[in-house]
Amino acid sequence: MSAPVFSNHGCRLNAYETKAMEELAAQAGVENAVVVNTCAVTAEAVRKARQDIRKLRRIHPDAKLIVTGCAAQTEPDTFANMDEVDAVIGNTEKMQAQTWAGLAGDFGTEPVQVDDIMSVTETAGHLIDGFGTRSRAYVQVQNGCDHRCTFCIIPYGRGNSRSVPAGVVVDQIKRLVDRGFNEVVLTGVDLTSWGADLPGEPQLGDLVMRILKLVPDLPRLRISSIDSIEVDEALMQAIATEPRLMPHLHLSLQHGDDLILKRMKRRHLRDDAIRFAQEARKLRPDMTFGADIIAGFPTETEAMFENSLKLVEDCDLTWLHVFPYSPRPGTPAARMPQVNGKAIKERAARLRSAGSAQVTKHLAAQQGKTYHVLMENPHMGRTEQFTEVQFDTPQTEGQIVTARISGTRGNQLVA
Repeated sequence: MSAPVFSNHGCRLNAYETKAMEELAAQAGVENAVVVNTCAVTAEAVRKARQDIRKLRRIHPDAKLIVTGCAAQTEPDTFANMDEVDAVIGNTEKMQAQTWAGLAGDFGTEPVQVDDIMSVTETAGHLIDGFGTRSRAYVQVQNGCDHRCTFCIIPYGRGNSRSVPAGVVVDQIKRLVDRGFNEVVLTGVDLTSWGADLPGEPQLGDLVMRILKLVPDLPRLRISSIDSIEVDEALMQAIATEPRLMPHLHLSLQHGDDLILKRMKRRHLRDDAIRFAQEARKLRPDMTFGADIIAGFPTETEAMFENSLKLVEDCDLTWLHVFPYSPRPGTPAARMPQVNGKAIKERAARLRSAGSAQVTKHLAAQQGKTYHVLMENPHMGRTEQFTEVQFDTPQTEGQIVTARISGTRGNQLVA
């Protein structure tokens, strides 16, 4: 083995940074190495990272094994104490060229390089052109989070919120469009906090409107996960008036019961979520929503859980990401009275079942409609609402094709 092997865990932002690390490692001349980019969002994520490390060590017994990412940042000793691991580097260090120059040698004297993430005030300057498929590119515009939800360890892995200046974002998107990308997705840890640390404190909606104005050749702009309570007027205006902004939003809702939301230290209540969904759909009738929902948060009763279950219908959510709650050491929620594990598993299954019913309803409503589908491979693309569409006749990858929906196949549309 000569070129490094990379293994990515977790979110889109991690995947983006894995791609950036591949470039940094290549530039530094790193060879015969395995790099595991970990996730810390749940205890299960950390367990899977450790499992992957052991597996990769068996496959590559002579390689340098480097662990980085959020779990490495929040609990470096966990990984430093593993016999399989040669080096642990933090989330800031992994995006720095000098780190990889050191890793290309013999690691120097610092097998653990993890600094205080809370002292970081800038986003990583390493922008990559074209992470994603040949059709869709992801652009990191924000990192970190200033909020302290009681279940979440991520701020301690990512640091406080910091934004990429709008001009830098626009220039990158122009380059992506020049390279033939037909869709760009804006990503971040807490996307709706973008701009709060920049001069004049612009908001995410200002960035969206600026991109659409200054990059007129960009066919499709998509936003990844947002906190609906932080959505600004300019973003609502963009939803209402900009057809190039895709009608699909993934909402960080987490729960449907007000008392649990307060115990989570969320900034919205149940009615806020419902009101936002109704307003967005009123402005854009074809809007679809995904959402993150946690099942079995500490102190959750059956009645409280039912409020989450009802929220799926009340907000008309389509794409659910269901997380069975697992305590993260060091978070306030880990010290709260825990729900029985069997009940957590059963409630998560009920939420997923409700989500499946919503997907079936959504797919049925698309029959006979015409969509502009961005092709991810010759036989599969996605509508504006991010619904997968299967084509029996091969199409050109990366192109946007006009297609009439003729049926369904599993959880996909057929055109």
